[in-house]
Amino acid sequence: QVQLVESGGGLAQAGGSLRLSCVASESIFNFYSMAWYRLPPGGLREVIAIISNGGRTSYVDAVKGRFTISRDGAKNTIYLQMDSLQPEDTAVYYCAAESSKYYWGQGTQVTVSS
Repeated sequence: QVQLVESGGGLAQAGGSLRLSCVASESIFNFYSMAWYRLPPGGLREVIAIISNGGRTSYVDAVKGRFTISRDGAKNTIYLQMDSLQPEDTAVYYCAAESSKYYWGQGTQVTVSS
């Protein structure tokens, strides 16, 4: 069973930065892709950043230019560098991995104060 463990969430001020990490229990290159999702208060879970097995990245418009997804294969870890944070970025952030199944982490809370 694949396990994904996120860390790095917390409280930030508007304009600040946080970096999220997601450690997988097996090689991240076993997956077709990995992604970061977020669930805002009272909202719907949405994908915000994807990194393919080949390293191609894509972002939702709301975070493009502010967030960066990256990976370290040696550490079985993907990251989400979040800069220029805004209160609307407040959400629970989830790591996900796609193979023959879709796997989810437990989520990490990010709260941005104005």
